[in-house]
This record gives sequence, C-alpha cells and structure tokens, in this order.
Amino acid sequence: MRQYAGFGGAEASNQRYKFLLSQGITGLSVAFDLPTQMGLDSDHFSVLGEVGRTGVAIDSLTDMQVLFEGIRLDEVSTSMTINSTAAILLCLYVLVAESQGADRKKLSGTVQNDILKEYVARGTYIYPPRPAMRIVTDLFAWAAQETPEWNTISISGYHIREAGSTAIQEVAFTLANAIAYVDSAIAAGLDVDAFAPRLSFFFNAHNDFLEEIAKFRAARRLYARLMRERFHARNDRSCMLRFHAQTAGSTLTAQQPEVNVVRVALQAMAAVLGGTQSLHTNGQDEALSLPTEQSARLALRTQQVIAYESGVTAAPDPFGGSEYIENLTDEIEAGAREYIERIDALGGTLKAIERGYVQAEIQNSAYDQQKAIEEGRRIVVGVNKFQTEKAEPLKPFRIDPELERRQIERVREVRASRPAEECRAALARLETAARGTENLMPRILECCRALATVGEISDALRRVFGEYREA
Repeated sequence: MRQYAGFGGAEASNQRYKFLLSQGITGLSVAFDLPTQMGLDSDHFSVLGEVGRTGVAIDSLTDMQVLFEGIRLDEVSTSMTINSTAAILLCLYVLVAESQGADRKKLSGTVQNDILKEYVARGTYIYPPRPAMRIVTDLFAWAAQETPEWNTISISGYHIREAGSTAIQEVAFTLANAIAYVDSAIAAGLDVDAFAPRLSFFFNAHNDFLEEIAKFRAARRLYARLMRERFHARNDRSCMLRFHAQTAGSTLTAQQPEVNVVRVALQAMAAVLGGTQSLHTNGQDEALSLPTEQSARLALRTQQVIAYESGVTAAPDPFGGSEYIENLTDEIEAGAREYIERIDALGGTLKAIERGYVQAEIQNSAYDQQKAIEEGRRIVVGVNKFQTEKAEPLKPFRIDPELERRQIERVREVRASRPAEECRAALARLETAARGTENLMPRILECCRALATVGEISDALRRVFGEYREA
C-alpha cells in the first residue's frame, strides 16, 4: 500500500509521512511541485503562485533533509514522482540517506524518470528528447552499481490514460516507450539482464471494471513476450512487468464528489484483481483541490478494506480462465501489438513522438470520449445523468500562501551560506561533462553535495542541451 502525502512545504509533508507510517502504510510516495519538476527554483519569477501547489517544493539538499527528517530511508520504500529532474532528486535522496549512515546499496524505492510520456501526455519536459534519454540511461547505468535495489524507472501509462487514451492505447504506448528505453540502454552498452529487472511500470485503474482487469493481464503477457522475443532476455525477472496502479484522477467529478468514493473503490478492486503489486487510491475531493486529511484517510481505508476484508488477495489471478476475460485480454494484447508495429514502421518511439503520431492518437481518443459524454452516449453519474437539484458543499483544502514565502527565503539562505566557489566549480564540471560523453550522475551528485539548487543544476544542462519546444 502507498499513499501520497507530500504537498506544500517539506515540514508539513514530513509530518504526514510519519502519520501514514503509523497507520500501516508500507511505502511512501512523494510528488514534487511543478517548479521542481520543471527544474526551476522556488524564487524564479515564472513560478510565482505555484510553489507547493501540486506537490512538495524541493530546491536543494536542505529541503530533502527536512522532508525526511526522523525517517530512516533504509527502512522505508519511497516512490518519487519526478521525471525531467529525476536524476537530481535521486541524488538528493541518496545524500540524505548517507547523512543518516545508511548504505546506498540497500535503499529501496522507485524514481519515475519516464521522460517520454512527458512529450506525449503531460508536458513537464525540459530538454529535447534525445539528450533527455541520455540522462535516463546514465541513471540506469549509475544506479545498477550504486543503488542496485532501486527501481530506476516507472514507465507510465497513467498519464497517457489521463490525457484521454483508450485502454489499448495505454498498454501500447507504455510498452512502446519501454522498448525505446531498453533500446537506448542497450545502445549505451548495458546488458539487458543487468538493468531490466529494475524496470517498473505505472498504470491507470479506470472505470470499466472488467476491461481494466483484462488490460493489466494483457500488459503483463505482452511485455514478457517482447522481452523474450525482441530483446532475448534470459533472466525471468527481466520479463516481469512489475507495476504500481493509481485510481483514475480524470474520472473524479466535482459534482456529487461523494460518488467518487464508489469509483475509487471499484477502480482499486480492478487493479488488485488485475495483479498490481502496489496501489494508490485517490481522495474523493481531488476534482476540487488537494485532498483533505479526512479524504486521504478514507482513500487509505479503501485499500485496507480490500486487503484485509475482501478476501481477493487469496489468488494471484482469480479471473484467469474466465472466457470473457481471456477473450478481452487477447483483444487488448492484439490491439496493442498493432500499435507497436505501426510505431516500429515510423522508425520507433522517438520518431513517432517527433512526428506527433502518438500525441494525435491520444488527442483523437480524448475528443471522441468527451463527445460521447456531451451527447449522452456515455453516462457519468452526477454530470450528464442523475444530477441533484442542489450541490452539496465540500470544503476544499487550501495551501497557506505563507508557505511560498518561507520556501523562497530558505532557498536564498542556502545560496548565501554555502561555499560559493565549491558550488560554482561543481556546476562547471557538470556542464563540461554534458558536452562530452561521460556519465552525468557523479557530476550531478557532486553538485547536490555542494548545495547547488535544482534550478542551477538544470540550468547547467540547459546551456548544453537547450530546451524543448513542441512544434
């Protein structure tokens, strides 16, 4: 079980993590705020009003130390939702663990690090795709030696589905991205069985109960075949599709938000029956704001009822052998294979993204689904049918504006008090490394240790790689 608790300031998030650990959570999930994801410090002029709104604001090693104060990182598993700046945030995490006396080789967790889906579905990219892929594979290679128990990527279909894809497209584009990552790692000289066992996935748990169960089964089967047939993996663990699932944020409604509790329960049950190894459940009020503590607790209790009261954990694949589910699994796998073949014909995932093919397929699907809702061919309870005369008020969670001011003060204090020359020299060495071919991770770690900020490290790489602008 996992539950997000991180948003706003590091201090408040630290307290929520300690509360969740006391409630039986076995893993922590931390989402970082938009400025951190975009490689911008909290005092950057362009992010005014955004600090701490969508996750935890992290500008430097100091913030990461505050976030995990009193939490032994060698005793928890942490999943970090971060992509363009994933290498930086992992380095910060490793340095906090080392300050606690922990062995980095025993750290357990996942860093999302899935940059390709940013170009097709989410938009929090910084660099063009090809240098961004270099950073991803540098992290693979470094972590294989330095943090061998760490999952170096969570290849995400979640955001593809949130952007409006179908279930078949979610499987197809996620696995097409996986193919691109494996190809890139092999091209960089890595053996498939050296890194593939640490690959992990992140899928959406959507509304169509039976389709979702079949989707997860199809994804597992197709991935195993791809790893055996295309990449000739010999290690069974290289062929295992290990995945986290999160209930679908896009299905939550601002109208009659209490109905979202039912949606989340059904989606979570589908994920469990489909074989997820890790699960997050959304709060009922997330169509309106960040979840309140009460909503987050109810979402956690939903997982606990499924785990401890429903009995569905007794069998790993309870729907296996059902004629309907088996046929639906076959259909989804066949549809996903067709998409992957089309992407191969275009020259692979990177070229398909650069041509806008994947983006267009998702956009067309999203348009069709929205049109079906507006025309009443697809029912959304409380939205286009079964409305109530009077909306029930729900008090949304609000971030204290004072948080942003404190965060800005902290990052400026860090810059003023650190050894300035040491920091400048570390950033210069990173920039030089980026112009060459050496692995960037040791240089990024050096910058983090010198208290360079996330924005400064990202800027050093921007000067070499440039920034991506969608055509």
